[in-house]
Amino acid sequence: MKLWYLTLSLLVVLGCSRPEFFVGTGGKYNAGKEEIIKQRGANMDKAIVNLEAVAREDPTYKDSLTLLGRAYYRRERYNDAKLILQRALVVNQKDEIAWLTLGLTQLRLGENDRGLQSIQGGLTLLSKANQEGYKGHEVWDRGGKVKIAVRRAVVAAQKGLEAGTKDGLIRSVEATLASIDDEEFHQYLERNQIYRDQY
Repeated sequence: MKLWYLTLSLLVVLGCSRPEFFVGTGGKYNAGKEEIIKQRGANMDKAIVNLEAVAREDPTYKDSLTLLGRAYYRRERYNDAKLILQRALVVNQKDEIAWLTLGLTQLRLGENDRGLQSIQGGLTLLSKANQEGYKGHEVWDRGGKVKIAVRRAVVAAQKGLEAGTKDGLIRSVEATLASIDDEEFHQYLERNQIYRDQY
């Protein structure tokens, strides 16, 4: 009887074990990222708590600093966003999302020339990276929404910051980031559905 109970308990534990992306630093990172990319009901405070924990444990973990900067930006904590995004760019100076978010933050803080330069650099990097395999996804931007958003942001950035164009540039870059988030969120849902179907 004891052997049967032990065997059953072991099978239950093994059957219920969760993959790495649910626990530890990776779990906090994924929980924070999910809040950033989800379309509705995103909780930036939850994202900040999780991503701050990741930044304390391992500040070079994936793009956790960039995500934390984005969460700060969305909570209108622009000074915090600027500091964290500068740290993110020390870790990875080719992080197009960090450059775009830093540029938005600089524009919000009134650092218009620097903001425009950061956005232009981020758009250049994003234009090169936005293709199959982007962010580790074999299939990327199936509907072409990200490419359209990037083109619109490039046009807005080319206009510069003449009278009345700053708000349009901010909206355009925010829309670009939202289109990337939307694509990532759909990829995330599909990946989780495949995982559920397998187990």
